[in-house]
Amino acid sequence: MADQKIFAGPRIRRLRMERSLTQTAMADGLGISPSYLNLIERNQRPLTVQLILKLASVYRVDPHELQGETRSSVAALKEVFADPLLARELPGELPGDQELIDLVETAPNAAAAMQKLFRAYREQAERLSDLNALLAGEGRATSLSAARLPVDEVRDLFERRPWHFSSLEDAAETLRAELAPEAGHGDDLLAALKTWLRKEYGISVRLLPAATMPNWRRRYDRHSQRLFLSERLSRADQLREVAMEAGLIRMRDVLAGEVDALKLSSDEARRLARFELARYAALALMLPYAAFHQMATRARYDIAVIAARFGVSFEQAATRLVSLQRSGAAGVPFFLMETDNAGNRLRRIGSAGFPHAAFGGGCPKLAVHDAFAEPGRTLAEAVEMPDGTAFLTIARTVDGPQGGFDERPRRTALLLGCDLSFREQLVYGAALAGAPTPIGPACRLCERAGCLARAEPPIARPLGLDEMVTGLSAFDFQ
Repeated sequence: MADQKIFAGPRIRRLRMERSLTQTAMADGLGISPSYLNLIERNQRPLTVQLILKLASVYRVDPHELQGETRSSVAALKEVFADPLLARELPGELPGDQELIDLVETAPNAAAAMQKLFRAYREQAERLSDLNALLAGEGRATSLSAARLPVDEVRDLFERRPWHFSSLEDAAETLRAELAPEAGHGDDLLAALKTWLRKEYGISVRLLPAATMPNWRRRYDRHSQRLFLSERLSRADQLREVAMEAGLIRMRDVLAGEVDALKLSSDEARRLARFELARYAALALMLPYAAFHQMATRARYDIAVIAARFGVSFEQAATRLVSLQRSGAAGVPFFLMETDNAGNRLRRIGSAGFPHAAFGGGCPKLAVHDAFAEPGRTLAEAVEMPDGTAFLTIARTVDGPQGGFDERPRRTALLLGCDLSFREQLVYGAALAGAPTPIGPACRLCERAGCLARAEPPIARPLGLDEMVTGLSAFDFQ
């Protein structure tokens, strides 16, 4: 603390005003002159260690609060100005860090008011979203929506449409047939793609150490015609990155057509969609539809067995299962959700779109959250919605690129689900025992009484504020 200058003028001024003290009275209590206190309140003098200790003993001020208040307020204001509404309406005009610091230090009450207004706005936006979802579940969809970032627009679009692109499947099969002569003796698609890229486009593929590529998975250098891959990637992820590059080159026109058909509102959204479609094309190239569908059916959709057969990751095999919806050769209609251990839902796709109304995916009782306690183990469970609709869910953690000794690896969890009526076609059906676990779409939309996992009250029910009765749920309602 002695080496760091602490300017906390607005905090000292508020402390004085809360106690109805004049500068002279407060200065006497601290043993300093009123003019010196005036300079401190205007942030023209830092607090000394002796003065901080005096504030702690006389006014019971926590010394750590004096250091952390400005920092926390600036972080809160950054969240305010990062909202899509302001980012869209004020492009290139958002305040920088120093402006936010100046605002917090010179007008702390105004800064606090902005934070309160933002919290109220976000709360209303969340309630509007919940109400929209509730009406949609009753077949009364509305056009109500909050301002969205391009990434939210793309995610929302892919969540609501079927995760199957016939034109990309056809283009992948054409390219796969072209690669067949390059495969040689074995079934090494990675080697075949490397040979094809070198012969057709003069592009060489190199694996580089993590220290050389600290922030990238893949980087294509147009000048030297080299595609660099990080050694952090597993062989399956290396294959996907090379397959993506091949798809971006050979399927350019097909990808452009699919992106145009999505009718997105900005160039950034179109770039994001093109990237996601390139990942789809890569999986279609790695896992040819007919062979993959046949193997999945024969293995009764055992994801680990399928992944081992094709030499891909669990995540890649699970994602590919969702796309098996070719006319006349469809598989089980799966949907998929990916979440992190903080509960953020990173990705939601489905054979007919992610079933928001029927399933939701926001229930804390889903096994996808339990999967983090047992990394690498596949959890199968039957779940039932309040309306009686039942699903079979499969959950397992998946790890991202390999981290170094001092790095925490990226770990997420997948939830693959389908209607429970398909249980006999899946190997996981035999593992189900007992009655399905009762779940809901999300706490705000769920009206199950006495739920121990409830995190929020339902928006369509008034709270039961009876001082004589306390229910099992954290939020009792009528």
